[in-house]
Amino acid sequence: MTTTPARDVVDIENLSVTFATDAGDVAAVQDVSLAVTAGEVLAIVGESGSGKTVTARSILGLLPETALTRGAIMLTSKDGGSTSDVVTLSRRDLGQVRGRDAAMVFQEPSTALNPVFPVGWQIAEGLRAHGGLSKKEARAKAVDVLRRVGIPDPEVRVDHYPHQFSGGQKQRIVIAQALALDPGVIIADEPTTALDVTVQAEILDLLRRCRDEFGAAIVLITHNMGVVADLADRVAVMYQGRIVEQADVRTLFSAPQDEYTRQLLGSVPRLGEGRARTAERAAARPAGWAAATPVVEARDLRIVYPGRLRQPDFVAVKGVSFSIRPGEVLGLVGESGSGKTTIGRAIAGLTKVTGGSLQVHGVEMNGVKERRFRPVRERIGFVFQDPASSFNPLLTIADAVAEPLVVHGRAKNPHEARGRVDELLEAVQLPKSFGDRFPHELSGGQRQRASLARAIALDPELLIADEPTSALDVSVQKRVLELFDELQRELGFACLFISHDLAVVDLLADRIAVLYKGELVEEGTGEQVLGAPQHPYTQRLLASLPVPDPDAQALRRTEWNRLRS
Repeated sequence: MTTTPARDVVDIENLSVTFATDAGDVAAVQDVSLAVTAGEVLAIVGESGSGKTVTARSILGLLPETALTRGAIMLTSKDGGSTSDVVTLSRRDLGQVRGRDAAMVFQEPSTALNPVFPVGWQIAEGLRAHGGLSKKEARAKAVDVLRRVGIPDPEVRVDHYPHQFSGGQKQRIVIAQALALDPGVIIADEPTTALDVTVQAEILDLLRRCRDEFGAAIVLITHNMGVVADLADRVAVMYQGRIVEQADVRTLFSAPQDEYTRQLLGSVPRLGEGRARTAERAAARPAGWAAATPVVEARDLRIVYPGRLRQPDFVAVKGVSFSIRPGEVLGLVGESGSGKTTIGRAIAGLTKVTGGSLQVHGVEMNGVKERRFRPVRERIGFVFQDPASSFNPLLTIADAVAEPLVVHGRAKNPHEARGRVDELLEAVQLPKSFGDRFPHELSGGQRQRASLARAIALDPELLIADEPTSALDVSVQKRVLELFDELQRELGFACLFISHDLAVVDLLADRIAVLYKGELVEEGTGEQVLGAPQHPYTQRLLASLPVPDPDAQALRRTEWNRLRS
C-alpha cells in the first residue's frame, strides 16, 4: 500500500527582502528557500537581526511599505483547494488568506490584544469577517475555541478584558484567535519568550495540541534551543539574513554542520555547568567568611499590598527568611507573582516592608525613613529586566551612566564624570564612543551592558539583578553572563540574582532560593536544590525547563506531565 506524501502548506522560493531607509537599502533576508508540510513543526532559529521574524511575517504579507520583496511564497489552503503567491496578492486578497490559510501568534500578547474590547469580541471579529457568521454563532465559536485552549470558565471569561488575564492566559487567547478559522499553518513568533518555565511548558503543550488535534503546521520562531528540542520536527538556522543549515531536529542537535550552529548550541546554559564555578569561588573565600555580618538579612519578612476599591489586601511575601553574605551571589527563582521582584525592590528601598525584619547594610527597612536610608542607597546597584525602558530615551548612554555619580555628589555634572563613564563602558566591554549614542542606537545586549555599567558606577557592595538576561538571545546572553561573572569576581560585590531560568541561576549563584506564592519553599547550593529537589514545586520547576537535547527533553516532558497530573 502506498502512502500519499504530505503536502506543502508553505513553499518559499528564493525570498529576498530589502528595507528602504534614510541611510540606504538594508538587505534583511537573502535567497531564503523553505517548505513546511502539513502537520509539521518547522523551527527557524538565530539571533536578533538574523531575518527570522521578517521571513515569518512575509508568509502573511505583514511587512511595512518600505519593504521590497522578491521571490515567491506559495501558501496552500488546509483542504488543498487553493494556492496563492503571497508576494503578488493585493491587500484585499491578503485579507482573505490571513486567518483562514495562515495565522500569526505574536511575541507579546499584551500588545496583540486590544485593551478596550472583551477577548471574545476580538475572536468573534475575525470569525465574522471571514465566515459570514451571525453575532450569536461567532460568540458560541469564540467560547468553544477558548475552552479548547484551556481557558477556565469560557462562558464567563469570554466577556472579560485582556488586563483581567495572566500572561500565560493572554498567550492562550492569542493562540485561540489564530485557531478560530482552522488555518493550515500557524506562525508563532517567540510565543514563550516572556513566560515562566512552568507556563512555557503549558504553552508548548498547547502548540503540540494545535498540531495533533487541529492538524495545523507550525512555523516556530525562537532563540530558545530547549523549546526547539521540545517541539520542532525540523530546524532552519538563520544568520545575517541567510539560511546556513537545515536538518531534522535530532540530526541538528547531534551533528551540527555549520560553525554558527555549533556556536549557537554551545551558548546554551545547561544545568550542572555552574557547580565547578561555585566550588572554585567557595575555595577562594577567606577564613571566617561564613561568620561575617550579612549584607542582607531577612527574618519572617512580610510585604502586603493594600487592597483598593473594596478589594482585599494582597500578601506578596509571606514570612520569608534568608541572608546574603559579602561577595555571595544568591539566586532567587520562582514563577511570576511568587514575590521575587517585590523582595528585590524592598531591599533597594523601592517597596515598603510591612512585617518582620529586613536589614540591608545594617539598616532596618521596616519603618525606615528616607533620610536614614539615603546613604545606604549608593551602596546598592540595580540592573533592571528591560534596559530599553529603564533608560531615559532623551539622554545619551554617557549621561545615563553618569546619572548616579551626579545624584550622589561624586561629580558635578555628566561632563565632569565622563572619564569615569569611559572606564565603566570599557569594563563592560563597550567602546568609549558608545557613550555618545542614544539607547535606541544600541542592540539589546549592548543596552544591558550599559545598564550593568550604570549599576556598578558607585562601586556598590550589593547588586540586585532582576531578570537581566531574560529577553536576550542565547549567544548574547552567554556574553552578558560571562561579563557579569567576571565583574562579580573582580569587584567582589554581593548579589541578589532574580530569574526564572534555573540554568542561568545555576551558572552564577552560590546558593539558590526557590519562592512559591510568596513563601520560600527550598534553599541550598545548586547541587542540593537542582540535583536533589525536595519540594514538589521545585521538582515541577525543574521538569518544566526544556533542555537542548530532543531525546532528553522527551523524557523530561513525560516527567513534567506526571508531576502536573
